[in-house]
Amino acid sequence: MDDDSYDPKQPESVAAVLKVFAILQALAERDETGVSELSMRLAMPKATIYRFLQTMKSLGYIRQEADSERYGLTMKMFELGTKALQYHDLVELAKLRMQLLADETGETVHLGMLIDSEIIYVHKVDSRHMLGMYSRVGRRAPLHCTAIGKVLLAWEHPERRERILAGCDFKRYRDKTITEPTAFAAELERVRAQGFGEDREEFDDHIRCLGVPIFDRLNQPVAGLSVSFPTFRFDEANAPKVVQLLQDASRQISAELGCTQFPLDPPAAAKAGRAAARRP
Repeated sequence: MDDDSYDPKQPESVAAVLKVFAILQALAERDETGVSELSMRLAMPKATIYRFLQTMKSLGYIRQEADSERYGLTMKMFELGTKALQYHDLVELAKLRMQLLADETGETVHLGMLIDSEIIYVHKVDSRHMLGMYSRVGRRAPLHCTAIGKVLLAWEHPERRERILAGCDFKRYRDKTITEPTAFAAELERVRAQGFGEDREEFDDHIRCLGVPIFDRLNQPVAGLSVSFPTFRFDEANAPKVVQLLQDASRQISAELGCTQFPLDPPAAAKAGRAAARRP
């Protein structure tokens, strides 16, 4: 961290706050860390680190592993962070549909939202199988090589999409990662035309993902919903069924957020749905 963070001229209370957040940031970057490692990384005395950790542990923001005595963040930190989300009730609205999706497919289901020029996983339901996609709630992932990132951008307002993409580095994660902005623009057109996004081993090796957007009352994308498969369990012939399950779940969640004209429905279906809704 910056050298001036511990300016001796700072009031003691301000210096303490800076130290607390430095510790939290360090734990966020590398989970299950010991006092000695934190002391070296942050250039703080071990006694100071230990004192702050014990206080945060007593408040429920830090956990300590019984066997290794190493420290990590608790879900209380994530719960605090979700209060900053524009749609902080989205996770509660999505939980049941995500569980049903996981039950139906047997695979890992993610809910992700846009933050800066990345996505962040705000909820997940694990696969019933031993082998599945590694992820965790609170993990960030790139926009350009994830199914959720693609669908959030494909239905985003063009001007805002350009601003978001300006912060995207198009880093190559795997051989199949799209790294050229022009190729990615074509990919977004394809995603929007077909009504879902795909990750074809572009972020993680041997992982395929299918995803759809979730919309708010203004019919704007506010989150993405995806199902992730190890490639050896991914059946291309079964993909349309999974996409239909995803779209059905998104339609229900979007309706609860106030969406009245689900953008993934074809025009004829949307018109019939509105007509049915007007019938006595």
